[in-house]
Amino acid sequence: MKRVITYGTFDLLHYGHINLLRRAKALGDYLIVALSTDEFVKLQKHKECYFSYAERKSLLEAMRYVDLVIPEENWDQKKEDCQQYHIDVFVMGDDWEGQFDYLRDQGVEVVYLPRTPEISTSRIKKDLHE
Repeated sequence: MKRVITYGTFDLLHYGHINLLRRAKALGDYLIVALSTDEFVKLQKHKECYFSYAERKSLLEAMRYVDLVIPEENWDQKKEDCQQYHIDVFVMGDDWEGQFDYLRDQGVEVVYLPRTPEISTSRIKKDLHE
């Protein structure tokens, strides 16, 4: 079984997220999503989520592409997660290009997928604010 992992906040779930998850799942058989906890988003990413971790987790678990949701609690857990969950493919959006290439030293394939250009949670929040 080929295991894939990706990371994110996935607040205000939208079709750009779904595109990313669909393409990530297509790279393997089992997709794990490491979902940023509320504390991590607030303290490390310096953002506020509209939906709580539990709500965002429920939304992701309802998607057919997602097999398992785990908490992302810090920036440095990626190497450990890849080992613990026997990850074959690590997937992130291309705005992170090159940031996780060090995982290749563990034998993990690192893939940066293009984002859906016309949509983002930040843009949705900005549009709703205006």
